[in-house]
Amino acid sequence: MNAEAIERGAVLGAGTMGHGIAQVLAACGVATRLFDVERDAVDRGLAKIDANLSKGVEKGKVDPADRETTLARLSGSTDLDEAIEGAHVVVEAVPESLELKRQIFGELGRNLGPDVLLATNTSSLSITSIAESAEHPERVLGMHFFNPVHIMKLVEVVRPRNCSDEAARTALDLARRMGKDPIDVQDHPGFASSRLGIAIGMEAIRMVADGVASAEDIDKAMTLGYGFPMGPLKLTDLVGLDVRLAIADYLQRELGPRFAPPRLLRDMVARGELGKKSGKGFYDWND
Repeated sequence: MNAEAIERGAVLGAGTMGHGIAQVLAACGVATRLFDVERDAVDRGLAKIDANLSKGVEKGKVDPADRETTLARLSGSTDLDEAIEGAHVVVEAVPESLELKRQIFGELGRNLGPDVLLATNTSSLSITSIAESAEHPERVLGMHFFNPVHIMKLVEVVRPRNCSDEAARTALDLARRMGKDPIDVQDHPGFASSRLGIAIGMEAIRMVADGVASAEDIDKAMTLGYGFPMGPLKLTDLVGLDVRLAIADYLQRELGPRFAPPRLLRDMVARGELGKKSGKGFYDWND
């Protein structure tokens, strides 16, 4: 495996993370197919990439010629076999279901040769368990990107048990080729970022529930006092309260009660207050 030799790739899942990963993969010179089970989802993903690049051109951050070449490297498909044909790397970005991911990697392992790098974008699930479902699990690892993918520099390259050094080195080099600044992490629950992020986020929610201060002022304490680029409650709204609840539940099961989600978070999710995507969370996003 050699990151510079990667010419073709596939991204499975055209949602928020998937289309972002496809964008940065295509932008670094890789012919990329974006796969989803629904044609509308594929079309929406490709349209969002187009919009991201157009906005970049308007702001002077993307050269118009680079926009055109990036778009030319992208295609979409609802046929998995077609999407992964000839791929040197496949990045999975489907919903956070261990069963679904194991099913996908089982199929990828059967259909792709041992030299193809297989990566999951999971933010918390056991990559060792995912890798075990694939043939040649030594080439399976985590590449955890952050939203918005085309802007955020961090990628966690997560090594499951039995991951080869070659696969990890290729993933780290590929992340750098995409303009990212990767970190090398072992496969422990929550990795590095989710484990720390959830701990801070859950405590911030407890502070809201206890009436310590408003969500805005708690966030301001972290942005102005500690230099965070965004407060933990606004970040929770952007990620999705339902997503953070699922991660917190998983970490509680794996690591103990210190990650137990507050009742306020469960109540807000039950009311459909999921953050920006629903229009309301700790902030009002309707405007």
